[in-house]
Amino acid sequence: VQLVESGGGLVQPGGSLRLSCAVSGTIVSLNVMAWYRQAPGKQRELVARNTRVGSTDYKDSVKGRFTISRDNAKNTVYLQMNSLKPEDTAVYYCNTNDPWGSYWGQGTQVTVSS
Repeated sequence: VQLVESGGGLVQPGGSLRLSCAVSGTIVSLNVMAWYRQAPGKQRELVARNTRVGSTDYKDSVKGRFTISRDNAKNTVYLQMNSLKPEDTAVYYCNTNDPWGSYWGQGTQVTVSS
């Protein structure tokens, strides 16, 4: 199973980014898909989660600004991030679990700074 994130970068406060997570070796439509982030010196935390039936959960601080979605045909998960704040700066990781294990991508850096 391989997860490859992309779309990170440097953005000014108030800006937007869309992260993508291309998945191979497991079927996105059958799994819970999630985005986590880890800021320097902090623990990794759940940002958003999307179940296979379409329900979603968000970290309180990103509600109304971030949206998780998936394209089952492309086996890809997205995280649309709007109104970004400096405190959103972190490495963002894609995660999924299937009956055989838990899988992580390599992460993509998001830096929000003026």
